[in-house]
Amino acid sequence: MSQNEHTQLVVIGGGPGGYAAAFLAADLGLETTLIDLDVNPGGVCLFRGCIPSKALLHVAKVLSESREAKEIGIDFGEPKIHLDKVRAWKNKVISQLTGGLGQLCKQRKIKFIQGRATFLNSETLTVEKTDGSSMQLSFENAILATGSIPVTLPFAPASARILDSTTALNLEDIPEKLLVLGGGYIGLELGTVYCELGSQVSIVEMMPYLLPGVDRDLGVILENRMKKHFKAIKVETKVSKMEEIKDGIRVTFQNKAGQTSSEDYSKVLVSIGRKPNSKNLGLENTKVTLTDRGFVQVNAQRQTTDPKIYAIGDIAGDPMLAHKASHEGRVAAEAIAGHKVAFEPMAIPAVVFTDPEIAWCGITEPEALAQGRAIKVVKFPWGASGRAVTLNRTDGMTKLIIDPTTERILGVSICGVGAGEMIAEGVLAVEMGTLATDLKMSIHPHPTLSETMMETAESFFGQSTHIYKPKKV
Repeated sequence: MSQNEHTQLVVIGGGPGGYAAAFLAADLGLETTLIDLDVNPGGVCLFRGCIPSKALLHVAKVLSESREAKEIGIDFGEPKIHLDKVRAWKNKVISQLTGGLGQLCKQRKIKFIQGRATFLNSETLTVEKTDGSSMQLSFENAILATGSIPVTLPFAPASARILDSTTALNLEDIPEKLLVLGGGYIGLELGTVYCELGSQVSIVEMMPYLLPGVDRDLGVILENRMKKHFKAIKVETKVSKMEEIKDGIRVTFQNKAGQTSSEDYSKVLVSIGRKPNSKNLGLENTKVTLTDRGFVQVNAQRQTTDPKIYAIGDIAGDPMLAHKASHEGRVAAEAIAGHKVAFEPMAIPAVVFTDPEIAWCGITEPEALAQGRAIKVVKFPWGASGRAVTLNRTDGMTKLIIDPTTERILGVSICGVGAGEMIAEGVLAVEMGTLATDLKMSIHPHPTLSETMMETAESFFGQSTHIYKPKKV
């Protein structure tokens, strides 16, 4: 490329939202340029987030199942963990997926620029390439897909013993004692990995329970299992101080009564949330406006207050989920191509990849109660699932939120092994306006965990085969 280029569409950020937008835009015939700091598309999700964490969670699952196999008469002995091989396998997964995206980029004839983009105005960017050179790029439209970054603690010392969600995935060692600061999904997933690898893991959370905002019917199932595996779970407790000592980090806690205590840990993982990466982009040189929290304001087409610029993914607001970003990216690309589209999903699924997994979509029971909405809640305990019993994992539940008048399925919540895979059926049900009768009459294979969806719908009518709960008249 020369130092001054022009493109129809430039996408800034190569994560799941950015590359999905760029790929569809190219498929729709738009001349497309994709800019990212990494050598290939993939973004935080593939390089430093969703994918490496799920690779390590698979390692944790294998370890957990090998130990629990004793209960069904199989003893593998104590696992031997070769950390170098684990890291190499995780990195191979990342390279395979991101390398594949690089090839897809070339096949679609997308101009990929490795560098950092900054807006000079509403139709021109300056790009500082990673090779040290720079260029200007003018465009007809731009899509912002710069994602988010971890929230940091102002009082945390600058120490290699203080991890965030990125550095924790490097798996440099297995700390003897690990404190996870924050009981959200990122902290619990990474805490699960280190726990199974051999660390004594403690969790501290300011709220009264883990996974604040998640339906307690599901959260309590996960908490009960974690209490058996984690060294300690401290709720309604905040961290007031951290200081580096000779062999670790000394952490000072304060409980709800104001009492303080201290404990030493090998390492501390700070996972208290993420914030939009909307600074240092030159947005002040455009007509783009930000919210108080730093999110970019967008309309249903993901168009910002600057008509030439669109925004998708974490930077465009909650929920900060890769699959939400991908769909937003496709909507933005179609809108720029002149199609009549809008981002207005009925259900965006969320999955916590712990053990057991938690997944939900549509409206949850707490949300419905907060809205004063009339609902009927039906639950199916996995203790009544033949498949769950054969897996020796009856610690699960399937839950439907149903409109009592129309019998329409408004929300689905699942806790249990494989909940993340099962929730897709729930998304389809909510998105398509499925009725409880439709789900009840859809024949599910036996014996499977997916049967619990059908039987939960049967429970709405008081007719579930494997639980006796007559419908109240």
